[in-house]
Amino acid sequence: MEYSQIIHFWFEELSTPQWWEKDKALDQLIKERFLTTHNAAKQGECYGWREEPHGWLAEIIVLDQFSRNIYRDQAQSFAQDSQALTLAQEAISSGATQALSQQEKVFAYMPFMHSESKLMHDIAVGLFTDLGIESNLSFELKHKAIIDRFGRYPHRNVILGRESTPEEVEFLNEPGSSF
Repeated sequence: MEYSQIIHFWFEELSTPQWWEKDKALDQLIKERFLTTHNAAKQGECYGWREEPHGWLAEIIVLDQFSRNIYRDQAQSFAQDSQALTLAQEAISSGATQALSQQEKVFAYMPFMHSESKLMHDIAVGLFTDLGIESNLSFELKHKAIIDRFGRYPHRNVILGRESTPEEVEFLNEPGSSF
């Protein structure tokens, strides 16, 4: 598969609300169309895409976003987070993200938001502040507050087989505690 097919699907075929909604039909569509590509990306087989900024972005989307769709509510949905974060870091360091549109950069930076590292959230705040999209910065600040408080995302605990602390259980019972 060519990286341009990922970019076209994500930015042309989908509507903006579809990026953020939990939709079983969309999850199934992504699995049917992109599971083979996802498996190749997990194995590092899409490295050639990194010759172009949009190829780098496509690989990040496959590992970060598509993982969440293909493996919704399963531990595997987070299994490629470190790989996606490393790609995002490298894309920024190489200057590849400078060639992306503002909306495309949101997804290049998303692995920072998905990280359970306080340091990565400190970096994410700067990235999303510089990006200038208030809604994305607001979401990052909400994510960062959870990581600052707990050092992890409590809403992942059940899926990842982690035991929740009493404070996390109390937090998870609050409205809007999960993403």
